[in-house]
Amino acid sequence: MKQVFSFYLFFALLLSASPSLFAAESPDNEPRQAMLLVLDGSVNPGTAHFLVSNIKAAPEQGYELIIIQMNTPGGLDLAMRDIIREILSSKVPVVTYVYPPGSRAASAGTYILYASHVSAMAPATNLGAATPVSIGGMPAPTEPEKAPDKEGDEQDKDQEKAQPAAGKSAMEKKVINDAEAYLRSLAAYHNRNIDWVKNAVREGESLTSKEALEIGVIDLIASDPQRLLEQIDQRSVRLPSGQATLDTDKMVITKVEPDWQTELLSIISDPNIAYILLLLGIYGLIFEGYNPGGLVPGVIGAICLLLAMYALQILPVNYVAAGLLLLGIALLVVEAFAPSFGILGVGGIIAFLIGSFLLFNEPETGVAIALPILIAVTVISVILLSFILSLALRARGRPVVSGKEELVNDVGTVIEDFDNEGWIWLHSERWKCHSTVPLKAGQKVKVTAVDDLVLSVTPVTDN
Repeated sequence: MKQVFSFYLFFALLLSASPSLFAAESPDNEPRQAMLLVLDGSVNPGTAHFLVSNIKAAPEQGYELIIIQMNTPGGLDLAMRDIIREILSSKVPVVTYVYPPGSRAASAGTYILYASHVSAMAPATNLGAATPVSIGGMPAPTEPEKAPDKEGDEQDKDQEKAQPAAGKSAMEKKVINDAEAYLRSLAAYHNRNIDWVKNAVREGESLTSKEALEIGVIDLIASDPQRLLEQIDQRSVRLPSGQATLDTDKMVITKVEPDWQTELLSIISDPNIAYILLLLGIYGLIFEGYNPGGLVPGVIGAICLLLAMYALQILPVNYVAAGLLLLGIALLVVEAFAPSFGILGVGGIIAFLIGSFLLFNEPETGVAIALPILIAVTVISVILLSFILSLALRARGRPVVSGKEELVNDVGTVIEDFDNEGWIWLHSERWKCHSTVPLKAGQKVKVTAVDDLVLSVTPVTDN
């Protein structure tokens, strides 16, 4: 008994002294994960939706770090600000990493770098050129050129450097001043170089990764994502809840791929596609105006124009989605009451589905339409449209007769007995008729001809 008791006592002491021997079976020791999001292309509503939705979902999915792998020439201001707002309010630290070598973080990418909790770049990359421009480009200054003055030449150059926005319109000055103040606030928030902000915004200056690190625009240079994790380990960052220390030792990087919905939004939001959609929308409505009743140009034009407004952020996505929903319902209703042999119906289904997708597409908040429901709605709509089309085709196949000829082959009832001429009841009216055979009251007769207001009739047989 003493030996057995000694064995159990030794085993208990071993468990209490060495819990790490069984740590592999504990779910608490699963490898910590970092979410990798790739931004390769322009900053548009599609990419903004992808980044914002995943940053929101990261805490619930158990990620302890978010890495945005960036290679962008810039993009739309509103989409950029949506991304930055989500980064600044994120409970999970966000690292923006310009990678692979040869990539860039131009224009909007520079703002996102400044807003991130850690900004990093790979060798042979660059950032900058953060001057805001309109979609059509900013017009050149219209002030007349002055003749060179030897004495005042140097003084004019100094004044031009001191006031780089001189000669621009009031609106351009407002946009540039707003962009500079925004970037300065981001730099101050994360204690990064503020002095270079003016050069980036007003003069469009760019920096290599080495130059950016030397003047404090970025935090570090890393050759690859694993090296990045090693360099940011135990680094202090500022979160909404206060200062936090990164623990990236043995952290595993998990890449999150965009789904088909995000890919579709990105395609629509591409500047080239958005431009084509805008032109198709305008020309479609013009052709419909010149040829009323053509229907195809008008339907395609209306859908393309609404999508272009979303892609260019002329209208908020909710407004565009609501407009597509209303357009789809209107087209389906018109198809039901005035069949167009499928043109309005197909356009209505397409508009309704796209509007539903854009209006309810927030899976991380639970406000989203399941794909099976969308498929079911599509199938039901196609069935209803097919039924309406079948009725329309049947109606089209029947000969359309009006006037006196409409009475031919109609069946009436003899009012009273007569021989040769008498009266019948037809279409709730009394008609004078002529018959070659005697007829009796209540007998059914068929109209064979119409001569002015006299009908020629013949008895209806049982057959």
